[in-house]
Amino acid sequence: MKRLMKIIVTLIAMAAVYGLMHIFLASDMFSWMANMPSYVSIVVAIFIGLIFYFIISSSVTKMILARLAQLEEILSHMNVKELMFSVFGCLIGLIIANLIGLAFSGFGATGTFIVVLLNIFLGILGIRVASRKKDEINVKGMMKAVLPQVLHSSEKERNVIYGRPKILDTSVIIDGRIMDLLQTGFIEGKIIIPDFILQELRHIADSADALKRNRGRRGLDILNEIQKQLAVSVEIMEFPMKQQTEVDAKLLKMAESLDAFVVTNDFNLNKVAEFQGVRVLNINELANAIKPVVLPGEEMEVTIIKAGKESSQGIAYLNDGTMIVVEGGNRYIGDTKKVVVTSVLQTAAGRMIFTKMIAAA
Repeated sequence: MKRLMKIIVTLIAMAAVYGLMHIFLASDMFSWMANMPSYVSIVVAIFIGLIFYFIISSSVTKMILARLAQLEEILSHMNVKELMFSVFGCLIGLIIANLIGLAFSGFGATGTFIVVLLNIFLGILGIRVASRKKDEINVKGMMKAVLPQVLHSSEKERNVIYGRPKILDTSVIIDGRIMDLLQTGFIEGKIIIPDFILQELRHIADSADALKRNRGRRGLDILNEIQKQLAVSVEIMEFPMKQQTEVDAKLLKMAESLDAFVVTNDFNLNKVAEFQGVRVLNINELANAIKPVVLPGEEMEVTIIKAGKESSQGIAYLNDGTMIVVEGGNRYIGDTKKVVVTSVLQTAAGRMIFTKMIAAA
């Protein structure tokens, strides 16, 4: 393969030299070249081609093969939708480039050079624009407009899965709330369980530590319940990698290659995913987002269950787990009292509501 590539690169170099020599002879750019016979261009091209083959072609071929390997790696990790839109964007860019290039068709070699540059620039621009806008284009809607009868009949034969795939990580499976969330129907798309996540759950379920063992078995039970009870598409998928990496890194790599969301409640994984540009659905963030909003001045009735950090404070909780700090509530532990909200503090761990006792009338 390398020798064939060297020959091809050398032939391209020879053709370029021959073309330049032919342009120089035809344009009479240099007076001393005016009386040269035509075969001189061929001889010079062959001579420079041999020098190129024995001295330069190895390094050029090595560089080209490295670039091709990188391109192959990128294309192999693209999903079908991304690849299709990249090709479509490139074709649109090339069409526009050649339409503009018609205006330079009469400028000889200079015009040809400009057209080549336009093709390269607009082709790359088309790929980049298409890859950025692929998520905004409804492929199914476009196909319905073009082939309504075909799609209508095919949809009767199978259930169409909407939305991007969702990859579940170990923490969100063990947590268990994902099952309740899937039951509500708010999450669309195929649910993917990577084989390495399943192996990690089995490893945790076989742990000598009783707590870890119970957590692992709970995760496996949740997966079985999701497959049996819920009308969602669940797939256990393999994701082989050449080098051995940790589970979180492999999970993010898989999500990037499948253009999928990672569903997790792991704070650190969430931060790493954001840094790498992988989209994440965090169950804890969702739970905090749907908690009821309270404003200073609102009154509520709470049961004080324990003392707070400060000597005069008592602690209560709402049904969703939101902690309420009651000023002066340490004397009423176990009692239900009316309080008024003084302030609300949003932290990374959740929302805290500060209140004070309402004086008895």
